[in-house]
Amino acid sequence: MLMQFTLPPRPAAARSLPMEFTLPPELAAHEPAEARGLSRDGVRLLVSRRAADQISHHAFRELPELLLPGDLLVVNTSGTVPAAVRIGGGLAVHFSSPTPDGSWLVELREVRGTTTLPYGGGSPRQVLELPGGATLRLGERVTGRLWQARLSTAVLPYLLKHGTPIRYSYVEHDWPLESYQTVFATRPGSAEMPSASRPFTAELVTRLVTRGVAIAPLTLHTGVSSLEGDEAPYPEPYDVPPATARLVNLTRSAGGRVIAIGTTVVRALETAAGPDGIVSQSAGWTSRVITPETGLRVVDGLFTGLHEPRSSHLLMLSAFAGEELLRRCYAAAAERGYLWHEFGDVHLLLP
Repeated sequence: MLMQFTLPPRPAAARSLPMEFTLPPELAAHEPAEARGLSRDGVRLLVSRRAADQISHHAFRELPELLLPGDLLVVNTSGTVPAAVRIGGGLAVHFSSPTPDGSWLVELREVRGTTTLPYGGGSPRQVLELPGGATLRLGERVTGRLWQARLSTAVLPYLLKHGTPIRYSYVEHDWPLESYQTVFATRPGSAEMPSASRPFTAELVTRLVTRGVAIAPLTLHTGVSSLEGDEAPYPEPYDVPPATARLVNLTRSAGGRVIAIGTTVVRALETAAGPDGIVSQSAGWTSRVITPETGLRVVDGLFTGLHEPRSSHLLMLSAFAGEELLRRCYAAAAERGYLWHEFGDVHLLLP
């Protein structure tokens, strides 16, 4: 029998998301940068500086010159797993995240040609037959899209054998799992790529280090990112190791800046920080939602992709930039033809 898994209530401050806007279809990145004739670090970089109320435009490979010696970049080492499984009958399952009781959050999808769309069916205790003789038993519906469910075998080994990378309709073709891995990926576990770090290459990391920019790892395994407009991020497993906690604290005490590579890193670090802003080794499950009202304790800057209208991530970005500057950033990105989504261009928010 499945134990009931309940999402935490959305904080009152997060009940209405900022920044509703229209995202033209032509601004979706349909394929990896490499398929567009670019290197991974050939994408564009929008930089916003809150104190100066300034926006500038760069090539991503200019990043070392935009940072300062003594800055600390904190990266997510989570690797992407092939979390989509087609199960026949016109359906697919997206495995999103494990839960503390050992079950998983999953999304049922309707297969339409070469892609999938949200599927509103399913019922509690329904058993679905999966490839390879496995079965998936649905528990309770946790959100409008996500079910608590339990697979009859170990999930990660099963996905590595039978799954494919999650792909949404704006990505027109299948791409190998390597296209969804970042240079920092060492611990498989994310349903979707922690895509903010996709443009980083080994060569660029070397340039950053030789400039005096430090890099520290943590892990947060992220689930499906296509959250509904009124859906809070759900609990995700994370691990902030002792050495990373020490580096964050030393950087801050020395006057350096802590810059998170991805919203996942912000969530993990802010969870591991005490009220005094001191970060400690921490691991477990985080339900933390960052908003302008909650504020930030330890992270000074954020490197992230461009997010969809009403995405919950936009609340976090507003905590860094303020809503007015963030609106101008997105207007400038759209005007200049920046590309959205996991294969698109990127945004660096500095204090």
